[in-house]
Amino acid sequence: MKKAVQFGAGNIGRGFIGELESLSGYQVVFADVVQPLIDGINADGHYTVHITDVKPRDITVSDISAVNSGSEDIKEEVASAEVITTAVGLGVLPKIAPALAGALSYRFSKGIKDPVNVIACENALRASSKLKEFVYGLLSDDDKAEADRSVGFADCSVDRIVPPIRSANLDVSVEEFYEWNVERSQIVGTPPVLKGMNLVEDVMAYEQRKLFTLNTAHAVAAYFGYAKGFDTIAKSIADETVFPFVMGAVRESGDALCREFGFDHDAHSHYIDTVVKRFNNPYLTDNVTRVGRDPLRKLGPEDRLVKPLTTALKYGLPVDFLIVGIAAALHYDFTGDRQAVELQKKIAEDGIAGVVADVCGIPASSPVSERISEEYGNFSERLHI
Repeated sequence: MKKAVQFGAGNIGRGFIGELESLSGYQVVFADVVQPLIDGINADGHYTVHITDVKPRDITVSDISAVNSGSEDIKEEVASAEVITTAVGLGVLPKIAPALAGALSYRFSKGIKDPVNVIACENALRASSKLKEFVYGLLSDDDKAEADRSVGFADCSVDRIVPPIRSANLDVSVEEFYEWNVERSQIVGTPPVLKGMNLVEDVMAYEQRKLFTLNTAHAVAAYFGYAKGFDTIAKSIADETVFPFVMGAVRESGDALCREFGFDHDAHSHYIDTVVKRFNNPYLTDNVTRVGRDPLRKLGPEDRLVKPLTTALKYGLPVDFLIVGIAAALHYDFTGDRQAVELQKKIAEDGIAGVVADVCGIPASSPVSERISEEYGNFSERLHI
């Protein structure tokens, strides 16, 4: 049987990537560092993915096992794998790179010449290319040459809402919708046959489409919802005060996206409606604090709020709602989020203009910075709170 090694056995690893690999006929080996989770997978040998939507259904994922990615066991698994995927979070990629580099070196030492493709399924731009940099920094020159020949690092865009619902076992709940676009030119050899994997010529356009749409709308709904005292995205998006700001921001973001990448405006408008409809799924409990976490990263110049704004400005397009969205993110003060605490400390020390310059990369003296500062001050009035 074909084998897939999936780094990361969390909800996304099990409920999205691992599920699709299993449905595609692969034996799935999860690599993780949480020993109770590893032991649970090996003891149970299966779990259920609950599709929680208007038409709920269950999918059983079986023929699975798990290894500790910090152990020697990972080497044998990678040596016999046909595809390697990750769902660990962008910040964890440097931490799994040594295990992957060592395993690839072991694979090469055994004389295995068959191609293997690595696909980092992270919520970030060009995650596989970033992982490749980390791995290549740990390989010998000979191993780099072999990796150039037989290992592909294919960038992808992934999209599926997998809320962190706690289960007494390995089961996981997900939405029906998913999207997985992989750049064909970065695949080495014959592409792996994986259910739901869509091979595209330019994955960057799809990555940016997700960033400018799902991620933008999600962030605005989360930060507005938090300010209004809502606990879930569904409650936030249903509020008559919040909804117009979410739609306004994602429409402005969409106009910029279509101008930048040539997406059809009517088709993209339909995609926006599909995305927002997903937020209203009453069967998924997605907390605003999960969606809003790490605000310093999400306020970065290449991320979901500032990147659409600067792209829109490049084409002279309106950015009124995006500016209010950024102001909402600057108000995020959830004490259970380390970055939120750091953000509020920066605001207290440097002021809004200083944070906008340092975090968002927008000059403090610019008219946009001034408008963000003004909306920050008027935010409570905007929300009617």
